[in-house]
Amino acid sequence: MQPPFERGIVQAVLDGCARTPDLLQVVTGPRQVGKTTAAHQVAARWEGPVRYQAADQFLPPGPEWIHAAWELARRDAARVGKPVLLVLDEVQKARDWSEAVKAEWDEDRRMGAPVRGVLLGSSALLLARGTTESLAGRFRLHRCPHWSYPECRDAFGWDLDIWLWKGGYPGVAQFGDDDEGRRAYVRDALVEAVLARDVLSLEPVNKPALLRQLFGLTCRYPAQILACNKMLGQLHDAGNTTTLAHYLDLLGRAFLVSGLAPYATSVRQRAGSPKLVLWNSALITAFDPRGFEAYRADAAGWGRLVENAVGAHLLNHLQGRGVQVGWWRDGDAEVDFVVAGAGAPLALEVKSGRPRSLSGLRAFTQRYPQARPLIVGQGGMPLEEFFSMEAGEILR
Repeated sequence: MQPPFERGIVQAVLDGCARTPDLLQVVTGPRQVGKTTAAHQVAARWEGPVRYQAADQFLPPGPEWIHAAWELARRDAARVGKPVLLVLDEVQKARDWSEAVKAEWDEDRRMGAPVRGVLLGSSALLLARGTTESLAGRFRLHRCPHWSYPECRDAFGWDLDIWLWKGGYPGVAQFGDDDEGRRAYVRDALVEAVLARDVLSLEPVNKPALLRQLFGLTCRYPAQILACNKMLGQLHDAGNTTTLAHYLDLLGRAFLVSGLAPYATSVRQRAGSPKLVLWNSALITAFDPRGFEAYRADAAGWGRLVENAVGAHLLNHLQGRGVQVGWWRDGDAEVDFVVAGAGAPLALEVKSGRPRSLSGLRAFTQRYPQARPLIVGQGGMPLEEFFSMEAGEILR
């Protein structure tokens, strides 16, 4: 039997647990990308006792759940004389979780207790709030993004087109050619879970129906620039552009869809229509009734899917790098994506087979001579090569 596929984050967490002085290892990322599986793989390779506790209960546990788990871990360590690995899954669901973790971690530092804490959370919104407010200087953050093309290729045998079509959620692999089962899984087990459990339950949303409508609208316009006023015209009870911008920001922090701002060299120039990029291709194709062959034969639709995948690859793999991903337009000249904040701006033009002019790329490099142009796709860097690049390679 083939062993389960192991993502690179497993070794990164193990290395973090072995470092001195030790820090809390915090793992965050979208739902259903294998954070819990990775934690179990870390536990299987840990040379010592392991205690795993999950807060994914019908009623959210209180801080006493964390205090009790930590005390049991200390007893395990004292009994065997080795550091114990304590994994707290969905930790953000426990009330006042960050203060409880801070108290236990600080107590360990005073006592010298050999407990190595690993915190998992699918709600990046609440997890980020807790680590920022209470755990500053006490943790190392590990981002667990959607699965890349090389990971899906090696784990499931997918070629590039199938990965673009099915997206980077490993759970869709179980459905094989069952398109309806795949669509239902993405809509119900993924999107609905994120909207209901992460966004709506953790952030003040006065118009939840509008938030759902907005997400549905973005799925129809991947990699397209859509003015907020135009969105208002297609939504019921839409409120105002400020509300839409706020909801779009929430969807981005939940790893669903981001509205990329236009590239500018000053804050004053950045106001403009957002370019919609969904973080995973599955979020696009799950809401389209066509099968793979029909979708692939639609040159315009497939081109937008490829362009969106390029933007999603940038968003997934450049998190935490201190850069901004945007787009640029001046009159009729347009650049698909601009990565700014890491030296000279990187300007990317995506060519997926549709005839497209490079006038936008030329205009951008004339306006910003220090810019580094990159063609992705036909006539430039092959798509497979680009989607195989990690963050450091992209920025170089």
